[in-house]
Amino acid sequence: MRGESGIAFSMPGGDVSGTAGSRPVDMAHLARQTMDDRALEQEVLALFVQQALSVRDKIADADAKERVLLAHSLKGSARGIGAFAVAECAAAIEKQPEDARIVKKLGALIEEVRDFIAAISR
Repeated sequence: MRGESGIAFSMPGGDVSGTAGSRPVDMAHLARQTMDDRALEQEVLALFVQQALSVRDKIADADAKERVLLAHSLKGSARGIGAFAVAECAAAIEKQPEDARIVKKLGALIEEVRDFIAAISR
């Protein structure tokens, strides 16, 4: 089932797009999601950074159940903006919430996305 926008996963593989070594945010995906509205892109990216940093700050100290909930929420948001590496890592946390290595990796990926968004928002 698609989200309200009707666009989110209309392309085959859209929920797991992105490849290793690609940009931290798939800008073509984001443009499709925002219908090329640059102001909306900036707003969505700023909201994502706030959410991602909040999750990063909470997830390490969370219990397994809360980690799953935090990761699930972040996964959906990350897919929505095209931060597919973050989404895949969050999905891994949903499956293995006790794995501290994955939680640490998520923190690094969030930092990468934050830095990328800061660079393109200047």
